[in-house]
Amino acid sequence: MRTRLMADPVRYPTMTTAQIRETFLVDALYEPGELRQVYVDLDRAVVGMAAPLKSPISLAADETLRAENFAERRELGVLNIAGSGVIHAGSESYPLRNLDCLYIGRGAKEIAFESTDPDSPAVFYLLSYPAHSSYPTTLVRKDDARPVELGSAKTCNHRTVCKYIYLEGAQSCQLVMGVTHLHPGSAWNTMPAHRHIRRSEIYMYFNLAEEARVFHLMGPAEETRHIVMKNREVVVSPGWSIHAGIGTQAYSFCWGMGGENQDYGDMDPVPLESLR
Repeated sequence: MRTRLMADPVRYPTMTTAQIRETFLVDALYEPGELRQVYVDLDRAVVGMAAPLKSPISLAADETLRAENFAERRELGVLNIAGSGVIHAGSESYPLRNLDCLYIGRGAKEIAFESTDPDSPAVFYLLSYPAHSSYPTTLVRKDDARPVELGSAKTCNHRTVCKYIYLEGAQSCQLVMGVTHLHPGSAWNTMPAHRHIRRSEIYMYFNLAEEARVFHLMGPAEETRHIVMKNREVVVSPGWSIHAGIGTQAYSFCWGMGGENQDYGDMDPVPLESLR
């Protein structure tokens, strides 16, 4: 497990492009047949990807966590972004099709990931935060994620937002998680941009063609930067930073948050005219 240390808004203005990427971008998570994880000191998040082929992959507690098992003091959200698979959590097994999501509550002692068909393998995206209480492990199907359409083709941000783990869906201690799908012809994932100081947010961009890119905007409104991102790459957004992005084509992204509250609508919009 790699460790990623965040920068604050004081250091941020002096950072080079390379330094910004080294700090806020999490890449190289996807590797067929492997599980890769990164520990982020911001809200003590863990992000990762498990890509099992012929054999299951177990989620053990890396020494970074100082725990007997991964979920000893943590909760976990898992989104399947590829072929069908199975997640084994404790004594139960949960089949996940593409875009199904599993919430695993604190206390699950054994967790493993498996692909149903190695020729069309699953790819599991993992997002975890510390948990101070336990909630039931819950499977949320893609069709049960209550899609909401936002934006319009006129503003190039026509998108469908699917909420999986939130106050009115799968219950959790502090994790909030969902997926946004942009419609063909749209490119902005949100605009005006926003931030939320009471929570950090982590984006994982996917369903991007190999040659496509997303320009992720970040930083204070008066001093923005961008990070050029590829398919299945992750970006960490601190509470002091805006987060918005525009792609060279339509795409999807998994958004996840952890922090002081679970109110999806708790955000501070940034007027377009104030961006620099």
